[in-house]
Amino acid sequence: MALTPHSVFLLLCFAFSYTALAVILRTTEKTVWTNEFDSAELSCLIESISTNNPRIEWKKIKNGVPSYVYFQNKISGDLEHRAWLREPANLVILNASRSDTAQYRCEVAAIDDQKGFDEILISLAVRVKPEVPRCTVPDSATVGSSAELRCLENEGFPQSQYQWFRNDEELPDDPKSSPRFLNSTYTVNPDTGTLKFRTLKKSDAGDYYCVAKNEAGQAKCGAQLMEVYDLNIMAIFLKVLGGVVAVICVIVGLCHICKKVSCKKETGNNYKAPRHDDGVDYITADEGHFRHKSSFVI
Repeated sequence: MALTPHSVFLLLCFAFSYTALAVILRTTEKTVWTNEFDSAELSCLIESISTNNPRIEWKKIKNGVPSYVYFQNKISGDLEHRAWLREPANLVILNASRSDTAQYRCEVAAIDDQKGFDEILISLAVRVKPEVPRCTVPDSATVGSSAELRCLENEGFPQSQYQWFRNDEELPDDPKSSPRFLNSTYTVNPDTGTLKFRTLKKSDAGDYYCVAKNEAGQAKCGAQLMEVYDLNIMAIFLKVLGGVVAVICVIVGLCHICKKVSCKKETGNNYKAPRHDDGVDYITADEGHFRHKSSFVI
């Protein structure tokens, strides 16, 4: 069935009348980013409404739990002294903190409208500058050995990325990409902050420090010296020789102790009763008793 111009006109009038009697919300940004201690504005724009005094509420949803931010025409909760409502329904947060990172829901109720309720959800993310990272650099190592340098901080949001420097010169992610680091065998992980050397060279010695950075800022640790020494063959030989001598001394000492103990045992087991050479036949009491009994029987 084809629509006549009259029916089309009626449908348009109905749609227009329904829109005019419905509260409709929109926002300019579904996700809002701001730096810690800066301000943020969450836009809740009322595109259509007929009710003169609608009920406006804001709720903060963190870890799935909602709490009131704007209720009964006043700011409440932990934003009580750090937020205000910009007409008609925008929420302005001052001096944002990392705890403000959450989802916020704007709700508008209009009793005189045919569609009397609408809501919109906005995410707020507060960027936090990294703290001074904790850096671990070995004091010394030998040529040909491996080494691992660590850098870490836990306060930055979003998660920090890490970059290492040697003698105030940035280490490229790939040492082969720079002539100055062509002979180095390191790998750097910008996500975890680890710098690993597979085989150290004399040229790897120097002052090392790390920078942690994100969109909110950056911080660095103090420089620490890592020295790389040549392998000392004589020192290693002397240490090995000293260890061998110590083992030999222990073995000799144990053998000496065992020998003394075995000698004492032999002396105790070889004891013999003294012989009597005076010609007297010594008879024990039991033997005399036995002889006496035997002669009595005869």
